[in-house]
Amino acid sequence: MTGSSVQPWSLRGVWFDACKCTIPCPCSFAQPPTYGDCDGVLLWHVREGRYGETRLDGLNVVMLASFVGNVWGDHSDAYGAVFLDERADEAQRGALQMIFGGQAGGWPAQFNEMFGGEMRGMEFAAIDASIAEDYSDWSVSIPGKATARVEALTGPTSGSGARVEVHNLPGAEVGPGQPPAVWGRVTEESADAFGFRWERSGNSSKLIPFEWSGPDAA
Repeated sequence: MTGSSVQPWSLRGVWFDACKCTIPCPCSFAQPPTYGDCDGVLLWHVREGRYGETRLDGLNVVMLASFVGNVWGDHSDAYGAVFLDERADEAQRGALQMIFGGQAGGWPAQFNEMFGGEMRGMEFAAIDASIAEDYSDWSVSIPGKATARVEALTGPTSGSGARVEVHNLPGAEVGPGQPPAVWGRVTEESADAFGFRWERSGNSSKLIPFEWSGPDAA
């Protein structure tokens, strides 16, 4: 795939993860994970998007991933598996694979190069994603494959309806210059696909809106 054949694209949406780390996940601060290794469920929900003339509004991408060490520095044993929204038509499927596979440039290409993971598989699946308008909770489910349910983090000194936010994260998985991260506590999380298997709760989650475009300028 040559750079000249990549169509102009843009995505605006919301990303979140549910990972193995305790709250708050050190990876978001560009530090090694709580237990020295990490794995988790990641969701990208596209609110508005296009690849050339192909609209991508409302589509979802889910990833299962694991690694050892600092994902922003020295790390190893990086693995991933991707689920693409089965509602996508042929053109949309191709566009999602181009963008999230890194061939279309932009932040996904930069992150994929940094992560350097071995992909265990990819399939199209029914993805049920829910993100409350006020970010009070968020979730994703792929029946029989992966689940993550999260409630916004609160505590005795939190204001009513206030969200725990962190600005200017040094390890923001959606890239630099994005809105603040909203922190959450996982109430249910599981995975059973492509060699990824776990079931847990009480661990860390964060939600970050994102806005990307590509390809990169020559």
